[in-house]
Amino acid sequence: MQISSAFAAGMQGLQAAQSGLTQATVDVAQASVQPTSASSAENSSNAVAAVGNRPDTTSALVSAMVSERQGEASVDVLQRASDTLGSIIDIEV
Repeated sequence: MQISSAFAAGMQGLQAAQSGLTQATVDVAQASVQPTSASSAENSSNAVAAVGNRPDTTSALVSAMVSERQGEASVDVLQRASDTLGSIIDIEV
């Protein structure tokens, strides 16, 4: 079993937070796009299907907030790892 360092865990957390925030912003953008006006029944059914496939704005915003908190926690992990390493080698980082 391999245990990763605190720096690696912090960086992985930051990357996951960035990825999650990117996806959440894409979801919000897709949810805010208005469907094109449909003039026929076929276009109307396509517009309804497109609306059904769009992500929910509320859940996308919640995901963005979760990613923000994950990023903050990862920064805290990196800061504490840096402080710990500085105290171990008796250097103020």
